[in-house]
Amino acid sequence: MRLLARYLLRECLVALAYCFSAFLILWVTLDLMSSLHDMQENKLHAGDVAAFYLFRLPEFLPVALPVALLLALLYALTNHARYNEITAIRAAGLSLSRLCLPYLSIACVAGAVLFCSNEFIAPKSADIAEQILFSRVQKQRPEAEQEQVKNLFFHTARNGQDRFWRIGIYDQKTGEMQQPFVEWRLPDGSRRSIFAERAAYTNGVWTFYQVRELKQITATNSLLARLPETNSIAVPEFSETPEEIKSEISVSDRYGHQTRTHRADIPISEITNYLRLHPNPPPGIRSWLYTKLYGRFAEPFTCIVVVLLAVPFAAGSGRRNVFVGVAASIVIFFVYYLLQQLGFAFGEAGRIPAWFGAWFPNLLFGGAGLWMMARVR
Repeated sequence: MRLLARYLLRECLVALAYCFSAFLILWVTLDLMSSLHDMQENKLHAGDVAAFYLFRLPEFLPVALPVALLLALLYALTNHARYNEITAIRAAGLSLSRLCLPYLSIACVAGAVLFCSNEFIAPKSADIAEQILFSRVQKQRPEAEQEQVKNLFFHTARNGQDRFWRIGIYDQKTGEMQQPFVEWRLPDGSRRSIFAERAAYTNGVWTFYQVRELKQITATNSLLARLPETNSIAVPEFSETPEEIKSEISVSDRYGHQTRTHRADIPISEITNYLRLHPNPPPGIRSWLYTKLYGRFAEPFTCIVVVLLAVPFAAGSGRRNVFVGVAASIVIFFVYYLLQQLGFAFGEAGRIPAWFGAWFPNLLFGGAGLWMMARVR
């Protein structure tokens, strides 16, 4: 059985390597045709172009890896069925589920690679690719300014406390603030606000410098008393961390972007940090955010769904031409992609539950694969 498993793995992995390479070349060619003019204006060399696409590769994996695996499986299995190898394997006493095990091992590894790439590699590599794109032009902003966000405003609600932040300039790399203003409510119901020249996060505590404070005398009195100006003040009750504020910037920027994508393109760490700042986000952003969160977990399982769908389809195909598998994989991919886009769109809009919008294509195609597998004799 080990010899058979190695044979099936070898045939599938060789086909997967060819299919993924073909999709990669096609993607680079099409993207290069549309971006070549901009690259020439940015004075990129051949080495810069190669490095640019190398760091953009994790962005390409969520689409290319599942469809390449589907195409490789259908090609390999259809080729096996064409030469009656599957018939011989099943005549030897191996069930269809046992035949799936080598392919499921490939799917699990591919799913793990996809998850790790999406979560840990893609966010950083996308920033590096953008830096490479503008590395040779004189108009590029200094590195220090690239991390700065101007006129940042956000509201946090945690442990029954509301805090309103307005920051003139926020440095995402160092976590320092210029001209921060914070207003919040005290336990007695009165309000307090501070305005400072700058603030820094040190040893888990926000420290404000050159501070001017205003404090409401009582909860029923709207008059504000100005406290004496102080050189510095530490506010340990401010539990917002620089990582959480960075996630606030990233999530708010993507949510407010005119061309929002219908896919899981926000890391889980950023989503959870944002939800720590906003335990009860507004309904619109809540549906949008949770759909992307569930999509992060659903996306790696696409590789397993591919196996459940491809094995029974190819095993019952008889002596069909291998191009039947190629054509079928293309049709299945486009139908899956269309349903994925619809699921994300309706889930992000709040018209269907967020989990269902993210998992809908996997549930449909996975169920269809199991049904087909049960019918194959």
